[in-house]
Amino acid sequence: MLSQLSDTFLLVFAGLFPVLNPPAAGFIVLSMLPHASASDRAFLARIIAINSLFILLGSLIMGAYVLSFFGISIPVLRVAGGLVIAFAGWNLLHKSSDGGDSSASQAPPDPVRRATLRATAFYPLTLPVTVGPGSIAVAIALGTGRPRGHVQLVNIVGVLLALIVLCGCIYLCVRFAGHVGRRLGPVGTEVLMRLLAFVLLCIGLQILWLGFEELLESAALSVSIK
Repeated sequence: MLSQLSDTFLLVFAGLFPVLNPPAAGFIVLSMLPHASASDRAFLARIIAINSLFILLGSLIMGAYVLSFFGISIPVLRVAGGLVIAFAGWNLLHKSSDGGDSSASQAPPDPVRRATLRATAFYPLTLPVTVGPGSIAVAIALGTGRPRGHVQLVNIVGVLLALIVLCGCIYLCVRFAGHVGRRLGPVGTEVLMRLLAFVLLCIGLQILWLGFEELLESAALSVSIK
């Protein structure tokens, strides 16, 4: 039983961790909200981790059924998600570095700010920045590869443990990315933000190209069959 638990845990964790890349997600969130306070960053980290847990769990359990119900294929999901990520990276790359502190000095009342942060935490910080189309596709693949029929309790526990550990990593990386930014200083932080914005743009274009490539392959296959 312990071996089966560890196998399930490692399968889900090793499959999702490289795609999620929590350290990169933490720095990308920092680049999108560089002037957030420590309390706001802790709040964001908690909400992003919770959102990620439910999105990944939903993708594992019924992601394939939801896409099938709406008639959405994985390549189309990649194209749409790649467009959103590339657009976010493009905006960050051309975002002016001045005027960021004005929002912090003229912050709205706490309930209003928390409501705004909660909405931002889901889109775009959780979906598609932290849990993007690549992570969802991997989670759906893992879900569709589960044994048919009766699912043992040990497998469910292993999946839940893996998702909790993954989302804990996301929380820690988002929560403490600001500490790294302070050590880098203003100039180092600005350079890091521009580099991460460019990386985010490249990630979006890569996901977009993967989706287009799969669509072109399927179209060529259908033509050859006819």
